[in-house]
Amino acid sequence: MFQGDWGKLWEKLSATMMEGVVVVDPKGIIQTVNRGVEEITGYTRQELVGQSCAKIRCNACFSVDQSGGRKQCELFQNGVIAPSKCVVANKDGSLRHVMKAATLIMGDDARVLGGVEFFLDINELSAQERLINRLRRELSQEDGFQGMLGKSAVMLQLFSLISSVAQNDASVIIYGESGTGKELAAQAIHNLSPRRQGPYIRVNCKALQESLLETELFGPGQGAFSGAESTRQGHLEAANGGDIFLDEVADLSLSIQAKLLRVLCEQVIEREGGQKPIMVDVRVIAATNRNLQQLVAEGRFREDLFYRLNVIPMHLPALRERREDIPLLAEACIERTRLKTGKPVAGLSKEALEALMRYDWPGNVRELTNAMEYALMLCPEGNILPEHLPVHLSQEGGARPRGTSRAQHGSRARDKESLVRALKGAGGKMNEAAKSLGVSRVTLWKWLKYHKINVKDVL
Repeated sequence: MFQGDWGKLWEKLSATMMEGVVVVDPKGIIQTVNRGVEEITGYTRQELVGQSCAKIRCNACFSVDQSGGRKQCELFQNGVIAPSKCVVANKDGSLRHVMKAATLIMGDDARVLGGVEFFLDINELSAQERLINRLRRELSQEDGFQGMLGKSAVMLQLFSLISSVAQNDASVIIYGESGTGKELAAQAIHNLSPRRQGPYIRVNCKALQESLLETELFGPGQGAFSGAESTRQGHLEAANGGDIFLDEVADLSLSIQAKLLRVLCEQVIEREGGQKPIMVDVRVIAATNRNLQQLVAEGRFREDLFYRLNVIPMHLPALRERREDIPLLAEACIERTRLKTGKPVAGLSKEALEALMRYDWPGNVRELTNAMEYALMLCPEGNILPEHLPVHLSQEGGARPRGTSRAQHGSRARDKESLVRALKGAGGKMNEAAKSLGVSRVTLWKWLKYHKINVKDVL
């Protein structure tokens, strides 16, 4: 691509540039690099020229589309890559923070000749930023936006939506898979709203039996049980002037749904026993991981209540829909552990990061957090390696490639061999075994019961 005098000029210019420069052809094959790229990546020019640009492992490249199993470079799709921060995995596995930008090289006939990418090493600057952010977290006990981390487009849109919704008094319902952070989103809405001076009460609608849940929500009626105090407040009354968060709202019984509907329509609570109605001023924030419209169609959820709750719907993205946030979330978990324990864990190796990026995370951020805590427990120092990750991530074939169905993954995760291996790796400790599989202790117990596995027999 560069020949004769132009080639000599390129050599002189590139040698004096602070930035790393990579030139690729239209197929993404590296044609030349300068010394800056060699220093950032740890590869020599001879090791890079003629190779696919994928050899320079930048986390910003993980989010590009794939077609037929081949990566399609974002540069050749959009014509330009705006300057953005990203992380490049060095040949030795260490990570370097860089500012990346790219543009196409066009011929006189408007034909694409190739592309050029620029990498500015900001590792020291990033280290200073991380130190500042770490000190901020120590002081404020917050990570990112109201405790939620994410720099992807979908998360930035979500943060903006939460800020807007918080100023409104209308009911909110948060949709999202288990582990996506629905509780954090609800708390953020309250914290940013004019109601933040009032109470904020959380209720898990699935955790209590119907009769007990009704008493907890609306308060005990007169003579409801021996010794009951008719003046005792329920959660809805206690939340007067603030917000109440109803998690797993799809699990409310139809009778409780009818009572909740009146609260939403008239801001009135009625107790059993003919007591005087109680006026309340409360905003309801609900959450569910189920399809409420389908439940309405099946007659299991009141349509009128659905429309009252669904005034402002909010959808939380699954982790697989924002893979570019995985390195950030993993690094935050490492930072928290370093702050708490002082353990000398530097970060993620290139191979471990690749395993995290390939996996589909059916348990979302909660599963990622569990996986990182497990890895940090096993990693003595230095970088986290694939063997430190939970077994279903670290073993060959264990990291589920994109496109594999959740049902297929579930069947693999709970097969007898995987369960036995996880128990042995955890020394028979149920909590550690559950974390390695990315599930709760209750789910693990159910799987063991299904396969008739006795923990004592495994050890």
